[in-house]
Amino acid sequence: MTLTLPTVVAALCGLVGLSQAAPAPAQAVPASPAVDSGARSVAPMPSLAPMIRRVSPAVVSIGTRGTVREQGRNPLLDDPFFRRFFNAPPDGGARERPFQSAGSGVIVDAAKGYIITNAHVVENAREITVTLLDERELAAKLVGSDPRTDIAIIQIETSGLTQVTIGDSDRLEPGDYVAAIGNPFGLQHSVSYGIVSALGRSGMNPDGFESLIQTDASINPGNSGGALVNLRGELVGINNMILSGSGGNIGIGFAIPANMARSVMDQLIRFGSVKRGQLGVTLAPLTQDIAQALGLPVTSGALVTQVLRDSAAARAGLRAGDVVTTLNGRAVKSSAEFRNAIGLLRVGDKVDVGVLREGRALKLTASVADAAGAAPTAAAGAAGQAAPGTLHRGFEGATLEDAADGGIAVRVLTPGSAAAASGLRVGDVVLSANGVRVARRTDLVTASAAAASRGGTLVLQVRRNGELAIVLLR
Repeated sequence: MTLTLPTVVAALCGLVGLSQAAPAPAQAVPASPAVDSGARSVAPMPSLAPMIRRVSPAVVSIGTRGTVREQGRNPLLDDPFFRRFFNAPPDGGARERPFQSAGSGVIVDAAKGYIITNAHVVENAREITVTLLDERELAAKLVGSDPRTDIAIIQIETSGLTQVTIGDSDRLEPGDYVAAIGNPFGLQHSVSYGIVSALGRSGMNPDGFESLIQTDASINPGNSGGALVNLRGELVGINNMILSGSGGNIGIGFAIPANMARSVMDQLIRFGSVKRGQLGVTLAPLTQDIAQALGLPVTSGALVTQVLRDSAAARAGLRAGDVVTTLNGRAVKSSAEFRNAIGLLRVGDKVDVGVLREGRALKLTASVADAAGAAPTAAAGAAGQAAPGTLHRGFEGATLEDAADGGIAVRVLTPGSAAAASGLRVGDVVLSANGVRVARRTDLVTASAAAASRGGTLVLQVRRNGELAIVLLR
């Protein structure tokens, strides 16, 4: 086949059109009219310009001023003795330092002037200034901020604003085309273009609620809080951070999904803060080796390792060993996804939780609570005989003996041992291993040998302070 310019252009138009199923290619990427060169007509070129022109007025530049409190530079003043000796202030000589920074934001409600941005963009800000595409500068006030999702809402008062349409980020797939609009390095309304590289990225903030969109659309300092849009011009993400050793773009950027941002935004506007819900469960990822050890037909979901006493989960009937497969009818792919979904619900919301229990599919209804209740504490025990070497090596450092009412009790635990690292506690009574009931120590030896031939993972169900818990030995 001979490649000509019209052939290549037609192929590009087709590729861009296929990235979003709903609109036709001409709608997704409007083309410029054909140009008459005199001798022949030149084929139209695909362009994002019409969509960018429509969306850009909703993207703003945010400038902040404020002060941060920092410690004195002399490390000796961190020591209380030296502070007393030199009659230094109790805070070790901390002082306030002025700062100014810049970021981006997206207008999501033109009538009320609400703008969504990153929490870190407006952190510690005493003065927030918004610059619109038409170069109007306006003072903004902070409506609310949620550092755990890195979402904040600010508000301006003016007329003639343009808002962006919020899309459904759950429909994104790796390979979809996206554009990032923001103010990197202070360069107003810069546009970069790329694809969705991956979904559900987490681990950037251990205390946060994350399920980030990864994209190769260039995101640089100053893009934070800006818009990630699809080819329809719908907001699918809020630009958030980059992965870079130099501080510049290397093709790995992250955005907060629009659905997560919208959920947080609704609470910030209504309450000024996020009233985060909890069920009262501890979870573990359902890996392939755990699923194999338990004989489960699924490898996606969240394994419930413990249900806290008097929690919302306990009242709903959830048990340790359950595998959560759906939440409100939608599939749960991982424990992180389930945690994020619950953490973004409002206190009092009713949720339908689908679980697998001993091979049976069940549906339970829980009411999201404000607090999960107190965590159980370890019980003290008496000395006994050391575990024999034929047990799973995850028991190393544990002293076990047959419990009077059935099962195997952990009587002594060596700090820093494999057993302690696995999560066993003094007073635990092992009731089953990989779904097989344990009545005496020989049953545990048999289960250990079976686990060794099936990947080495041993899933223990234990009784802990009158409640059931799951402990994983690898």
